[in-house]
Amino acid sequence: MKKFLGILGLLLLAAIAVVGVNMPSSFWSPDEINLLRSLSLHSLPPLPPDKSNRVADDPRAAVLGHKLFFDARLSKDGIVSCASCHIPELNFQDARAHGRGIAETRRRTPSLVGSAYFSWFFWDGRRDSQWSQALSPLEHADEHGGSRTQYARLMETFYREEYTALFGALPNLQNVPAHASPVGDANARAAWDKLTNVEQQTISRVYANMGKAIAAYERRILPGASRFDEYVDAVTRGDSQRANEIFSADEIAGLKLFIGKANCVKCHNTPLFSDDAFHNTGVPQHAETENDLGRAEGAVENFADEFKCWSEFSDDEKRDCPHLRYMQARAGESIGAFKTPSLRKTQYVAPFMHNAWYTNLREVLEHYNRAPAAPYGQTELEPLHLHAAELRQLEAFLLTLPAPLETAPHLLAP
Repeated sequence: MKKFLGILGLLLLAAIAVVGVNMPSSFWSPDEINLLRSLSLHSLPPLPPDKSNRVADDPRAAVLGHKLFFDARLSKDGIVSCASCHIPELNFQDARAHGRGIAETRRRTPSLVGSAYFSWFFWDGRRDSQWSQALSPLEHADEHGGSRTQYARLMETFYREEYTALFGALPNLQNVPAHASPVGDANARAAWDKLTNVEQQTISRVYANMGKAIAAYERRILPGASRFDEYVDAVTRGDSQRANEIFSADEIAGLKLFIGKANCVKCHNTPLFSDDAFHNTGVPQHAETENDLGRAEGAVENFADEFKCWSEFSDDEKRDCPHLRYMQARAGESIGAFKTPSLRKTQYVAPFMHNAWYTNLREVLEHYNRAPAAPYGQTELEPLHLHAAELRQLEAFLLTLPAPLETAPHLLAP
């Protein structure tokens, strides 16, 4: 009987899609409407303050960060900028299987859209603030590949006035080597070790301030309202006619699956369609990324990061970091887990998943439908048993989420 009813329901949805019958707003229960409202961009609260970054909302810092974001001089070879991988026209991603700076990186480039609302950054959450995330690629050998003293000198040469207005005077760099870094190659590390502790601390402070300026810019990269948000507005007003003008029958059925049978909202919740948490969803691994343990590695790296929440470079005098303490307690539970990406996008940029395993949305949905075993750890998925028509409807709904950014156009170019 249950199987028969399931088939009957599927046939009814298919018939609605074929003949274009409108679904009334009463199609949604009061609880479902409340859930839809919680997903609407209109439920997104104002940007939370970043106590660790005192210039996070300073317009002057955003101007400086905007310039730094597009400045390719912030790299070893002078051709890699933040925008080389985080391309505004591609949802601040790069459409590559693996991010490429100086060399190819281990994972796909994540989007920056709406990232100011998150507590964790990168696929494995190895950084716990937007500004510490911005710093990591600058010295990474495969990304920007530069050095800390190189960047301090660049600030002195090209951005002295703007830096000084925000952070105070730059240190005297006359006797500082051109390339010195605690995480660079052997020569850069040796040069760094020859600096005094005071010199190291002051240069690292300049470096941290660069990250804070870039974060001030990135806080302005925000998602805009989509057709989904228009639909929720109409449903909550009880305007069935307008709701059915905004969404097709397939899109409505896909949304019903998203919050119901498919249980996508278990992880893709909140107005950003992300819980800012880490989940093992059994994504297969390529040979070149074998042994990628995800959050289990990121937690360890975050704890070792010199710019983490309770570091001396944080502007939060209390350095109250409950999320970081909680993370340490859970680190062992996160093998093979990766961060839930936001579904708020300007467009869906293939490939998908942290390692670009899938090339289109249908493959992603089929993965969740199958719920394969995880290569490491234990998958959280269970088979959904969705039919082909339901997968098509779910995909139709997902395609209602992309929308232009709620960001000033001049911020999207150098």
